[in-house]
Amino acid sequence: MKVLFLTMVKIKSYHERGIYTDLLRKFHKEGHEVFVVCPNERREKKSTHLIKENVGTILNVKSLNLQKTNVFEKGIGILTIEYQYLVAIKKYFKNVKFDLILYSTPPITFSKIINYIKNKDGAYAYLLLKDIFPQNAVDMKMIKNNGLLHKYFRCKEKKLYNVSDTIGCMSPENLNYILTHNTEIDRSKVEVNPNSVEPIEIGFSDDQKKDVRKKYGVPLNKKVLVYGGNLGKPQGLEFLLQTIEKSSNEEVFFLVIGDGTEFTKIDNWFKKYDPINAMLLNRLPKNDYDKLLSSCDVGLIYLHPDFSIPNFPSRLLSYLEMRMPVIAATDKNSDIGDIIEKANCGYKVITGDIIKMNSVISKILMKNNLEEMGNNGWNLLESNYLVDFSYQLIINKFN
Repeated sequence: MKVLFLTMVKIKSYHERGIYTDLLRKFHKEGHEVFVVCPNERREKKSTHLIKENVGTILNVKSLNLQKTNVFEKGIGILTIEYQYLVAIKKYFKNVKFDLILYSTPPITFSKIINYIKNKDGAYAYLLLKDIFPQNAVDMKMIKNNGLLHKYFRCKEKKLYNVSDTIGCMSPENLNYILTHNTEIDRSKVEVNPNSVEPIEIGFSDDQKKDVRKKYGVPLNKKVLVYGGNLGKPQGLEFLLQTIEKSSNEEVFFLVIGDGTEFTKIDNWFKKYDPINAMLLNRLPKNDYDKLLSSCDVGLIYLHPDFSIPNFPSRLLSYLEMRMPVIAATDKNSDIGDIIEKANCGYKVITGDIIKMNSVISKILMKNNLEEMGNNGWNLLESNYLVDFSYQLIINKFN
């Protein structure tokens, strides 16, 4: 069958590693023809164009800047992207009959595109729900609760849910939230379809891990707790900085890797306090990041305490893939901490509880804990978060 994937994530190649490209390669391996529509932001100074690879076709649609730009341009960009995608699809894919449409949130503004393709081709529409917007923006005080913007986007959100034949949620609490706050949705059209990957095993020796640490100036004689990924407001990184500041464990070294809207703020904090137990690195290419990650000991997840929605950060999978135990500092609504504790591959902490954080850091570093919990994490990955499972769920619904 022919599969169309709509996304706001820039996909340069199907051969990149990521939760979307891994899943799309799985569709290709199973004999399906794959098409992607993704943005080509204004800063790239390129017109709309096609990229054809052995796995499938990528349509890069010229758009405004959507990432790392001011709020005004991002807002206008999100509002206009649906029209830009629809025009490009009609031009470049006019002779393609799609059987399945996959799309992820954000954004929530694709309902016209999905309606168009469903009416034209009779395609099945499957939503991969990765973000619950606009409630997340309300939680982060980016828009006013029950204000005009909130009501406008809430209407768009409900239209997207309505046009979707199935909604795949990241976790059980994610699913419960959607049903509780959208009572018009039929329970039968909602299922748990979590973030998933096609895992790799780097399998570095101790000497190779030492060489990687030396390359970046990371201490060889410390247990390295790593936070890798987006450095933005939703991550509640004030607690990460507090964790570094209040840590008295001389065994521990904190490594922070990433970029995002809060990077400058965090960089300024590092320059001001110059902590001897921590290091900040800007975002690395995926291959380099994986190698450095595999040389660390414990993965860290942080979420802002004000979230009322149960987020489930995809960085968990990177840590499990590297056989690292995980500490998740989250709001009270996320079930990611419960899941890793049940699998005995990590601990949960409520964001802001520094006493509990220091306690679980000491607990997780106990002798023999790291290897055993890391292996439990790999087992959790293999049991729940492989693209094979996500693919089969989608195919079962399609059939």
